[in-house]
Amino acid sequence: MNPSNSRIDPDGTRLPIKLDTTSNGEFEPVPLSPANNAANRLAHEAATSNAKCLAVSRRDFLISACGAASTLLAFNAANAAAGKLGGFFDLPAEAALEPSLAQAAIGGGKEEFIFDVQGHFVDPNGAWLRKLPAGNTPLSQMPKAGCALAAEPGSRSYLRCLGPEEFIKDVFLDSDTDMMVLSFVPSAPDAEPLTIQTADAIRRIVDRMEGMHRLLLHGRVNPNQTGDLDAMDELKERWGVSAWKTYTQFGPGGKGYFLSDDIGIQFIEKARKLGVKVICIHKGLPFGKQSYEHSQCSDIGVIAKRFPDVAFLIYHSGFVTSVPERAFEGRGADDGIDTLIRSLIENGVAPNSNVYAELGSTWRYLMRDPEAAAHALGKLLKYCGENNVLWGTDSIWYGSPQDQIQAFRAFQISAEMRAKYNYPEITPRLRAKIFGLNAARVYSISPEEVKRYTQRDRIARERLAYLERPEPHFLTYGPKTRREFLRLPGAGQP
Repeated sequence: MNPSNSRIDPDGTRLPIKLDTTSNGEFEPVPLSPANNAANRLAHEAATSNAKCLAVSRRDFLISACGAASTLLAFNAANAAAGKLGGFFDLPAEAALEPSLAQAAIGGGKEEFIFDVQGHFVDPNGAWLRKLPAGNTPLSQMPKAGCALAAEPGSRSYLRCLGPEEFIKDVFLDSDTDMMVLSFVPSAPDAEPLTIQTADAIRRIVDRMEGMHRLLLHGRVNPNQTGDLDAMDELKERWGVSAWKTYTQFGPGGKGYFLSDDIGIQFIEKARKLGVKVICIHKGLPFGKQSYEHSQCSDIGVIAKRFPDVAFLIYHSGFVTSVPERAFEGRGADDGIDTLIRSLIENGVAPNSNVYAELGSTWRYLMRDPEAAAHALGKLLKYCGENNVLWGTDSIWYGSPQDQIQAFRAFQISAEMRAKYNYPEITPRLRAKIFGLNAARVYSISPEEVKRYTQRDRIARERLAYLERPEPHFLTYGPKTRREFLRLPGAGQP
């Protein structure tokens, strides 16, 4: 086997599709199941064997399309052995050794449009750091090992690994993402790891690279926090935000709110008055016991019915890691994704109306359990509608989103589960909707116009040159153990 001359992971110890315990900081890491551990073991064994067959190094094999295909096929084998047959990665066994077959299965195409509606990075030099105690190292569990920026002087230099330069590399060079919405984390106005000013700075960075159509901005608003409603005017007029982002379980004293509360209604009405009628709401992935009820979705159907002209994007779709995903039965649907579905049904909000289910962190977690993934996606497509499920990855908390993209390109709900529960088949047309066409409609964007720019802008040219010798790191950033999670500043928040 030829040795790799890669500077990153030269021995090929990292798999291109990552099954691990990494959290985005909003939920406690969940240990891998025996099936997950078996999947990773089989994938490593297959990488060694297949690399030898192709007479390449493990690293060179793993960064190829065959490497990703081989990994997904190993996951299929482990899941089947564990009796998890409801969902699977639909690609031929020959794709592990045939580049053309691998590319056809997980490579996408020139016409594909990937619009990620949930991206993050932090300001490595922001004023928020000055408010922390001396010696405090926020988000220190998140940077990827081996990031060259972490070696620069300064006790917090590692934060540069989560900053704008790495954001651009992970999202636009190491993945097939065309466009992203830059979002925010729950925080007080004077303690934001990313401020609207810094977000606008990265948008200008991308603009200078001729990628004017690659990045949109959220405006963070928690109406139960002093000053946030008043700040909406500036967010609209000065920063040109495309949507609002709110966390209903976040607020003063640890108390959240419902959008159907008076303060939530005031927020929605002001959004309508300002003409930015897209509201993104964190639901699910509860931060902890505080305000757990406000992480659930009972208010969504109520406000969607009252304000049919407003698009409500449910970030994470109400998903909770500790709640098993099964078919929706109505009774006992009192947590997780089922609370969203029940709220829609009880309030007469039909599929493909004004409630959208977003997949950030949800799909990334469900990749570990294809049967649960089949139920979650099947339910959302059935009850929210095929036009109302949106692609999001929560990157760069998980590193590059490319592995999530490749896995979703191949994922399929089994014929047996489709027949039993009336779930749809994930066809190329439906996959294209979820990847970007649905979100384009929400944000009034023309995918064709965006593609005209993104196929020839500077980022596209840089990516073309970069892919001649790609150096993906295949690492994740977030806490991987309960101890690391509890060490995060304000554990339970990103």
